[in-house]
Amino acid sequence: MNVSELETIGKSKFIFYRIKFTILLLLQISSIIVSILIFIYFTKHRTHIRAAQNHGLLVLLIINSLQLVFDIPLSLSFYIHGYVNPPVASYCIWWTFFEYIIYASSEYLLAIISLQRHIFIFYQNILRKCWIRQLLHHFPLLFCIIYPTIFYIYAILLYPCDNTQWDFTSRVCGFANCYLAYGSSLGSFDLVVNNSLPVFIDIISNVVLIVRVFAQKRRMQQSTNWRHQQRMLIQLFSVSGLYLIGWGPFLTVYIINVLIDPTFLNYIQQNYFGDLIYIIYFFLPWMWLGFFPELTRWTIQGYRRLRRDNSVGVVQRQSVNRLKSNISCKK
Repeated sequence: MNVSELETIGKSKFIFYRIKFTILLLLQISSIIVSILIFIYFTKHRTHIRAAQNHGLLVLLIINSLQLVFDIPLSLSFYIHGYVNPPVASYCIWWTFFEYIIYASSEYLLAIISLQRHIFIFYQNILRKCWIRQLLHHFPLLFCIIYPTIFYIYAILLYPCDNTQWDFTSRVCGFANCYLAYGSSLGSFDLVVNNSLPVFIDIISNVVLIVRVFAQKRRMQQSTNWRHQQRMLIQLFSVSGLYLIGWGPFLTVYIINVLIDPTFLNYIQQNYFGDLIYIIYFFLPWMWLGFFPELTRWTIQGYRRLRRDNSVGVVQRQSVNRLKSNISCKK
């Protein structure tokens, strides 16, 4: 390969990265704005926070916001420079540590939310007892945060490693953590338990939930709680569908890489499927506007009120300016 061909490849890669940077930046800004509006709304309407069925989604939104504010900028930095900057092992360690915790926590949360929907729809009365509510509702949500953090403290921060395996020309340093790069049993455990298992639980739980809800509706002809159940189902299936779109291709190729062919679709995995995961974090805040129609109405009303106040301010300033002009003319 001659110098001109290398320059052409380098230029196309530069343009490709700049396009990615622009798209990610625009989506990040819009998602952060929507997330801020959602948090403002919930601080003013605390009844939604007190509703137990919203707790899991709210924790998921908080984790989503951390991803938008702290993790996405690292990918933006990579795409603007074309390499990991700074190209040092410690940067890669903390980048992967934070990103893996976000990913695993989100997946486990979605699985727990799917399971808890069965309780909220069919066994809501049992949550009236404090110890049962703590055991079946609060503790699983805490587990989704605490377990991934402890696991990756060991797997990434404490696992023996010489830190010479990092790829500074790939996003997230090529995901080249020692426990993954050198084919340890810990890497297989991470793949099965922390990535594949939550997705499997979510899918099975959703299928069973659909069957149970429609069987109950058919048995009771028309459930008095059908509208409430329908709303919870739409929330769950929307988020699950978004996660399946984001994670499905990446996990499928990853499993094939580990079990069958390590080189299978490597380029597409690194340059496309890895970034596809980000659509979860970009579009989840927008889904919340659909989950809570009152939130959408509140946002629209606030925007109209802001425009009206600005219009009044402009009219007042114009009146003052005309008055000053008339006074100066009389003088």
